[in-house]
Amino acid sequence: MKQATTIDEVIQLLDEIIEKAKLDQSAIGLFTMLYREVTVQVKEGIQNGSFQNGERMEKLDVIFANRYLKAYYQYIAKEKPSECWGFAFEQAEDFWPIVLQHLLLGINAHVNLDLGIASAQVSTVEDIEDLKHDFDQINAILSNLVGGVEKCLIKIWPTLTWILKFTGKIDNFFIDFSMETARNGAWKFANEFVAIPENQREACLQLRDERITEIARLVSNPGYFVSAVFKFIRLFEKGTVAQKITDMQIAEEKGIECAAVA
Repeated sequence: MKQATTIDEVIQLLDEIIEKAKLDQSAIGLFTMLYREVTVQVKEGIQNGSFQNGERMEKLDVIFANRYLKAYYQYIAKEKPSECWGFAFEQAEDFWPIVLQHLLLGINAHVNLDLGIASAQVSTVEDIEDLKHDFDQINAILSNLVGGVEKCLIKIWPTLTWILKFTGKIDNFFIDFSMETARNGAWKFANEFVAIPENQREACLQLRDERITEIARLVSNPGYFVSAVFKFIRLFEKGTVAQKITDMQIAEEKGIECAAVA
């Protein structure tokens, strides 16, 4: 099972997953592409001094990424990853989820479960509050990328303008609500998890995983009206999965402030 030891290795492994996803036409590559851009921006932030503690941030980033990499390789090997990641990967094999849902499922598992754990692993009860600024910086990067998605979705949703008018930008609300809730919940969980004795952590993780999987089920089936809108959008999504990932890569290379989520 491949694991990274540096941010550069994280980016390399994410690139491998993205290329495999393009070959396999796998929607797993959609979140991976978004996450790669987050990782690149974290690396740049460390280099330009955006974080209070660059050394700690690289350690956090690698631990954080390795949780995703572990879940991915477990799934590929037909082993059992955490329940929320297993659900997200299974949805990637289904026709109906739109790009937005694939991204939200990845964000849900990675932020709501993995980020809290990684934050606790680089902290102690005494010093975790010192991490808050840098923790918020990571989430700001992710929020900014997801928040600019409309600029990148025009190619994927030919009917996007009409949908946004009709729904009152329901997609933005979905993203903003999810990100705010995920950020606050992840920080709360990190503070709880860092204080739990080692022999109780596995039970705590299992319970957290179950709760996050329930959120994933809501993302997958957000109610009759929203589900109907999403199905309509899905029917008019343009391009293969590989083309959607390529569109995201082009957008990233051009520096467009968005990341693939439709």
